[in-house]
Amino acid sequence: MTAAMPTTALPTTPSPLPLSTDLPWYRPVGPELSVFEHCFRNQLPLMLKGPTGCGKSRFVEHMAARLGRPLVTVSAHDDTSAVDLLGRYVVKGGETAWQDGPVTRAVRQGAVLYVDEVAEARSDVVVVLHPLTDHRRRLFVERHDEELVAPEGFMLVVSFNPGYQHSLKEMKPSTRQRFVGLSFSYPSPEVELEILVGETGCTPAVGKRLVALAGKVRAIDHLGLAEAPSTRLLVDAARLIGSGLPARLACRVGMVEPLTDDPEVAQALQDLVHLVFD
Repeated sequence: MTAAMPTTALPTTPSPLPLSTDLPWYRPVGPELSVFEHCFRNQLPLMLKGPTGCGKSRFVEHMAARLGRPLVTVSAHDDTSAVDLLGRYVVKGGETAWQDGPVTRAVRQGAVLYVDEVAEARSDVVVVLHPLTDHRRRLFVERHDEELVAPEGFMLVVSFNPGYQHSLKEMKPSTRQRFVGLSFSYPSPEVELEILVGETGCTPAVGKRLVALAGKVRAIDHLGLAEAPSTRLLVDAARLIGSGLPARLACRVGMVEPLTDDPEVAQALQDLVHLVFD
């Protein structure tokens, strides 16, 4: 998948970095590749903002492989504590041993550390990340009495959905200003069609209908959907159709059901499906 970037942004520049030839598929639509590479070279943390399923995670996967760095992903939520991320002592074979958490492991490896939905993280988790976002580039593991300096290949990337209606949490301005920022949105119809065909191998005819369906749903405000249909949902539906599931059924289980539990809204969405896949 991919994400749409503003077309008025600065143009991309050729990368001088050695690139991997085995990359997760990603269709760039703006300067995001160049911005990521410049942040990597300048050891700057990067913040990705955009709706669910618009390609933020795929973009990070692509860039980690492109730069030849290992990728460590953390999905933040209310129950994630600093201990979970840093590590803890565990009993192995009757002896106590230290076990690194994902953040500590990422710093040791010089990996790309991707913290997804960082706005959902507890305050103690954010505090742990702060020293990695400034000139110190350090991680303090108090329980292990250790201070780690991030190596040259380490990069911190976080993401969140600023439009998520069910979340009352927001990133503090003081935290946001520690990051370089990139905004993502859903692609244009032409780009979204290219993504569907490239990602799933579906026919252009099927791809056009799915893109048209998503456009119709995204344009309707009165349905009261928490979120619009994402490119990820279109990819799922295209794969189901490609495997032989009837198109209307594929759209129902791949798009309609994930979007709503309201029977009336679901029926309205299914009616749109019938119009597009007549």
